[in-house]
Amino acid sequence: MINHLKIIEILNRFDKENIKIGSIGSHTALQILKGAKDEGFETLVICKQASAGVYERFRVADDVVLVEDFSEILGKDLQDKLIKENVILIPHGSFVEYVGARNIEEKLGVPLFGNRKTLEWESDRKREKEWFNEADVRMPLEFKSPREIDRLSMVKFPGAKGGKGYFLAKNEKEFYQKYKKEDGEYTIQEYITGTRFYPHYFYSPISEQVELLGMDIRYESNIDGLARIPPQVLDDCPIEPSYTVTGNLPVVARESLLPEILKMGDRMVESSKKLFPPGMTGPFCIETICTENLKFFAFEISARIVAGTNLFVRGSPYSQLLYDEPMSTGRRTAREIKIAIEKDMLDRVVY
Repeated sequence: MINHLKIIEILNRFDKENIKIGSIGSHTALQILKGAKDEGFETLVICKQASAGVYERFRVADDVVLVEDFSEILGKDLQDKLIKENVILIPHGSFVEYVGARNIEEKLGVPLFGNRKTLEWESDRKREKEWFNEADVRMPLEFKSPREIDRLSMVKFPGAKGGKGYFLAKNEKEFYQKYKKEDGEYTIQEYITGTRFYPHYFYSPISEQVELLGMDIRYESNIDGLARIPPQVLDDCPIEPSYTVTGNLPVVARESLLPEILKMGDRMVESSKKLFPPGMTGPFCIETICTENLKFFAFEISARIVAGTNLFVRGSPYSQLLYDEPMSTGRRTAREIKIAIEKDMLDRVVY
């Protein structure tokens, strides 16, 4: 892993009055760059030619760096350029998926917002389960092998793939009908029926506060489209459901559910401090199901900014309760960096 002291040495050479905020051009980059500009930072996006026009058209990037492959960010030349230009990178789901959590930890010497250790804990299902257990957050029942499946279950694969490849199985036979060896490692969880709530949190190690900034549900293909087809049609022409995320929808939870939603966020932060000190820094999202008995089950955590926050570039009903100005998760991240610079505390939020 890249030593934190090495990152601090690099940060100490930065011109603090000319910090740039950068990210990979995908996922939440528009919001991250817009929020950075709102906080007075120059911005940089690393992207492929096909998507460069997006960041130019929306006028959020001061500098566009073109690459053939995102793995180029691990090369010495590009890293030297980013360090020379005082860039602090913001990780997001596509960043983690395309570059790799392990590569980010071990090969990326550019200062990164947030604790790098969280990326490994979120992408490793065993560690993720340990994290939820330490936080005393309820999870669906997990089956250790296909032989144990005795009810409708969801089969998931590691990494920030947006649900791609996930499938349902109600027994061992159905599992092997759908599973392909090239799919690799998997996790089998009991399928919980209920309402999806994906709350967006932000933890500031400077103020030591957990903030609820928004909430969404995922629009998934093709499962959400199947809900529009009458059952009798599906009986005649069965279609296998898939769960690839294609968009996001805003949601506001009934107010009586907020105490438990807030407690889950608090407990995940506190447990992270024990498991991988100094623990969580910045944005994260707990993906949950709320049952008809109003019990929450958490099935995943994303320990960085999630795409559902893109709904709230001008703020959400929750962020509006905390701030008297538009506050997206992207802008809140830039605000934390700005405060850290002012208080000479960058080493608390950059790793």
